[in-house]
Amino acid sequence: MKIDLPEKVSRIIREIEDAGFEAYAVGGCVRDFLLSREPKDWDITTDALPKDIKKIFRRTVDTGIAHGTVTVLLGKEQFEVTTFRIDGKYSDGRHPDKVEFTPNLEEDLKRRDFTINALAYNPEKGIIDLFGGMEDLKNKTIRAVGVPEERFGEDALRILRAFRFSAQLEFNIEEDTRKAASDLADTLKKISAERIRDELTKLLTSDHPEKFRELYDNGITAVIMPEFDESMEVVQNNPHHLYTVGVHILESLKYITKEKLEEYRDILPGYEEKKDDMIRLLRFTMLFHDLGKGSAKTTDSKGIDHFYGHADKSEEMTVEILKRLKSDNRSINLISGMVRYHDYRPESSKKTVRKTINKMGEEIFSLLFPVRYADIMAQSDHERKEKLDKEEALLKLYKEILEDGNCLSLKDMQIDGGTLIKEAGMKPGKELGEMLQFLLNRVLEEPQWNTRENLLMTAKERLIQQKNGTE
Repeated sequence: MKIDLPEKVSRIIREIEDAGFEAYAVGGCVRDFLLSREPKDWDITTDALPKDIKKIFRRTVDTGIAHGTVTVLLGKEQFEVTTFRIDGKYSDGRHPDKVEFTPNLEEDLKRRDFTINALAYNPEKGIIDLFGGMEDLKNKTIRAVGVPEERFGEDALRILRAFRFSAQLEFNIEEDTRKAASDLADTLKKISAERIRDELTKLLTSDHPEKFRELYDNGITAVIMPEFDESMEVVQNNPHHLYTVGVHILESLKYITKEKLEEYRDILPGYEEKKDDMIRLLRFTMLFHDLGKGSAKTTDSKGIDHFYGHADKSEEMTVEILKRLKSDNRSINLISGMVRYHDYRPESSKKTVRKTINKMGEEIFSLLFPVRYADIMAQSDHERKEKLDKEEALLKLYKEILEDGNCLSLKDMQIDGGTLIKEAGMKPGKELGEMLQFLLNRVLEEPQWNTRENLLMTAKERLIQQKNGTE
């Protein structure tokens, strides 16, 4: 089978071969091409040593030269070229203690994680498949190269990678590989929080985020996110629900889709540039939105379960988990904010909606529409139509507010602190901030009041009242 390599990848392989060495495209790029997926990166493996690559190519960077990797720069593009190698013992379950360069391609391929990632390609020699990767691609199977326990023992992150690939590619995990992953789940404690977070992100942003369930079924969340395991045991005896909390969470993930998000594009600023990141934020929000229900659960005299205050508890847990995963502050703030307000539904009046937007922030308010939709669809069908109708009415109000250009925050006001200092004689400090908030509240009540003249007049009148003690 012929692979249509990018011109610069062909050039790198050709120039390495012209210097008397072997070279192959290898790993995920070969896999993705064979699956008709767009390869993100083209990696090259060779028997040439790093010092040889640096002689062959004029512009290189020593990316990971101790492990045999040199980055070749061609124009603005970068390509990693790595020498065939044999990995030594993995004492920490993460990195080889040492690597040994080898002239043997087979030795290099057999240290890789899964058969579908152990494929190599050379324009003259075709596809090199020494471990049945082509058959596993055909059968949609994730299978470890060689002995699964050895592969996972070398790098425990491969356990998460197996389930992530399963979700991304819609493949099944071969039984021995799955069993080894489950048996060795505890070794994930050796892996850095950042690497775990990145794998979870890739799984959750795949087309099958509900496959997060497999992490639970195989004892992996018990190690990396025990809060989720607890939620799987929380029964919801309530007419609005038909699943345990954990299963409800898994179901809700399925309703955060790119197609559904497209329906809200008019209210999502920067949608085209940010839609992939929005999916990430929304999927994590759904994963965390009800985690606090276990500690908030009460049962009334009729045997009906209630979860008063669960959103606040879920927010606390969200912040704790995201900090544990070393997430960035923006993600923590947005996800925890959506979790905090996911169950909050304002009255259907423009005044109330404007105040709610100001309270939450426009980004969180707008993203909560797909959150609430997913939450409703993952519940029982009890009053579902009424809930969705209310959402539609709220969305209509919000669109009208946006079309009217209503002031929704301090930045939208036709007056600022500098104007109050210059023309109302105010001084920087707490009182100035309180005055701006007072004026904003007035504008949220009456949008037409948002003119420089009105606001300055109102500020001066309030200052006189405060001075006279008549406010």
